[in-house]
Amino acid sequence: MAVSFSNLVPRTQLQDSFQSERWFSLPYLVQKSQVNMARTLTIARVMSKTNESLSSLIPELEKGGQEPGEQPQDQRKISDCWREIHGEDDWVGMLDPIDPILRAELIRYGEMAQACYDAFDFDCFSKYCGSCRFTRQKFFQGLGMVDHGYELSRYLYVTSNINLPNFFKKSRWPKVWSKNANWIGYISVSNDELTERLGRRDITISWRGTVTRLEWIADLMDFLRPVSSDKIPCPDPTVKVESGFLDLYTDKDEACRFCKYSAREQILTEVKRLIEKYPNEELSITLTGHSLGGAFALLSAYDIVETGLNVMADSRAVPVSVFSFSGPRVGNVRFKERLELLGVKVLRVVNVHDMVPKSPGLFFNENMPSALMKLAEGLPWSYSHVGVELALDHQNSPFLKQTVDPSCAHNLEAHLHLLDGYHGKGHRFVLATGRDIALVNKACDFLKDHYLVPPFWRQHENKGMVRNHDGRWVQPERPKHDDHPEGMHHHLRQLGLTSDG
Repeated sequence: MAVSFSNLVPRTQLQDSFQSERWFSLPYLVQKSQVNMARTLTIARVMSKTNESLSSLIPELEKGGQEPGEQPQDQRKISDCWREIHGEDDWVGMLDPIDPILRAELIRYGEMAQACYDAFDFDCFSKYCGSCRFTRQKFFQGLGMVDHGYELSRYLYVTSNINLPNFFKKSRWPKVWSKNANWIGYISVSNDELTERLGRRDITISWRGTVTRLEWIADLMDFLRPVSSDKIPCPDPTVKVESGFLDLYTDKDEACRFCKYSAREQILTEVKRLIEKYPNEELSITLTGHSLGGAFALLSAYDIVETGLNVMADSRAVPVSVFSFSGPRVGNVRFKERLELLGVKVLRVVNVHDMVPKSPGLFFNENMPSALMKLAEGLPWSYSHVGVELALDHQNSPFLKQTVDPSCAHNLEAHLHLLDGYHGKGHRFVLATGRDIALVNKACDFLKDHYLVPPFWRQHENKGMVRNHDGRWVQPERPKHDDHPEGMHHHLRQLGLTSDG
């Protein structure tokens, strides 16, 4: 069912907008369709084409902006094809041209990763710097994401004792929420309504990455280390990942309330608990993250399957998929082969102009001749990407300006914008869902100036300061965060991750 453009913007209004200024691309004109995407996935399209007359655009816009030669709009339901969307067939035939349901799902999971940035307290002048700005119970409500259909299960923390000054955030004040912890992400579960639409109950693990500062790449370009050296039960000692990723994933500080358990222990115990909670349901485990969060998503997905945690009591294997955005390389070619053998499905969304997916392994990587890679296999700097890559190019978007700022090419909201406009190689850039282009400038300066969207516009009102009953401006106290759920030690014993009896 096509959505008539004439029902969204009057023709005279559209013509007036073009007469007022010479545009080199069609501006963002329509809002998100009121059609329920999850049920019908009927898509209202917005067209952007350079130097094309208004009269030639109007008929196409009224047809819903369908590309020439494109198939009629998709009437499938995600409940009928979710296994293909999650990589059952390695996304063969789904990327070029891109499957519209896959695009919508990638954006949806990307928004769950973006929520980690939107909720994180980056302000070093806040005594809560490094924490989440919302309690677990108010997380989705605080971000305006109640309609996403997920219930937050638990928060994830890592210890900031590791020397990564460009990744961890700490407050300048002496009195802080935690001296050694940083909030790193969350685990959520689809509610009953969304579960029915998806065709299964979805357990999602969302990882925080790096929103602007890219210097963490230099901090982490160290060397490869066997995953088995950190008690991950890999039978092959030649399977290796970047040592800094392993440290972040497995280290803990027993003196700290929030990171007395490692991120690994937090994830494995919670996934085990949730799988046991829904023994008779169809389940999926989806991991998502941007930048460094993409590396964590990949490593934790591997760990879940290598540990056998995705195998249910009735021997059914829960599918485990990773949707990463602008993630770096994580391990060597043996790690890649082990992931494939275990059946972990990985789809990596990248911008070809972004430097992060090219690191580490600038010289020895999967793009080298296989014979040379074979010779370099034992080197501690020989890396290989895993899974399937969906390569986007920000130069194809008429909404974005030319810039040499590397953080723009790396920005997650920019990736989601590029996904919305991508239809396949050689196709015009066409916004498929009408996603608000203003989101691109939330934490960067990437939109062309004539859209009148200020850069870095997302800010915490008054930097969190409020007036108290005396009329003085103060930083208010926040409700205390949960640290770790009851019964965690029990699950650790069941997983063999504790030494006591």
